[in-house]
Amino acid sequence: MTERTERGADPAKSLDRADPATRAFVAHRNLLFTVAYEMLGSAADAEDVLQETWLRWVDVDLGTVREERAYLVRIVTRQALDRLRALARRKESYVGPWLPEPLLTAPDVAEDVELAESVSMAMLLVLETLQPTERAVFVLREVFALDYEEIAEAVDKSPNAVRQIAYRARAHVAARRPRGVASPAETRAVLQAFQRAVETGELQSLLDVLAPDVVALSDGGGVRHALLQPVVGIDNVARLLAAGWWRREAERSVELVQINGGPGLLVRVAGEIDGVMAVRVEHGYVTGAYHVRNPEKLSRVERETAVTR
Repeated sequence: MTERTERGADPAKSLDRADPATRAFVAHRNLLFTVAYEMLGSAADAEDVLQETWLRWVDVDLGTVREERAYLVRIVTRQALDRLRALARRKESYVGPWLPEPLLTAPDVAEDVELAESVSMAMLLVLETLQPTERAVFVLREVFALDYEEIAEAVDKSPNAVRQIAYRARAHVAARRPRGVASPAETRAVLQAFQRAVETGELQSLLDVLAPDVVALSDGGGVRHALLQPVVGIDNVARLLAAGWWRREAERSVELVQINGGPGLLVRVAGEIDGVMAVRVEHGYVTGAYHVRNPEKLSRVERETAVTR
């Protein structure tokens, strides 16, 4: 096997070699992906970051590593920070609202309330309002419970500076984060009612299930038809959904799925995935509808993606 093949190969496919570096990376791979995804909001970029992390990890002298998990998180954080700054420049020229790349997640993700909240569309959009270092510190501290010393090494700051950044980021997110989390039973009932209302286009049914301050966003990436601005308020969103394009498609279907740890609708036209709508449910009503139609962002809704803390 050439050096290029060894260094560039997917480590998950190299377990038969059973070397310590590969075993450690594979053991923490889902965690590392989740860290990168929460920092970037893009599964494709998170996978690139994991590949870069692997290439650096295989060059590390494991005899100098005190704790493999912390060391790997440090590498992936630094790579994600570099990628996050590049992403910011790309988003400046993005057509219409930018939404995170949706993930089809396993039902058990919703059972970990904190994890589900952290990967939700609503929370990822809140994290978009943080500066790159603030986002990294918030994710590592609030979601993955790393201590300040570990985070300081990951972001090249002093522990005291990290504490101050964490305080600012926590206050910033608290002022903007979703208000509450509905129970699974409540979410299921609301989502079923929402699905029926969307499929039929009955205005009153939509008004019955939407919150007064509901927000609808859609992301077509300039490739598919989508909203160019957020739509806010029950009347506006209800009328938007009542006039939904999907009812004009004779071969369309709508399936209930788990998207980013929460409820969602997967829309197919003639058997092909046309879009996915992540739905935010709070206090018995839909407060957010996040519709992704950009084809480049739909590769992760056909198979489950493992996320973990």
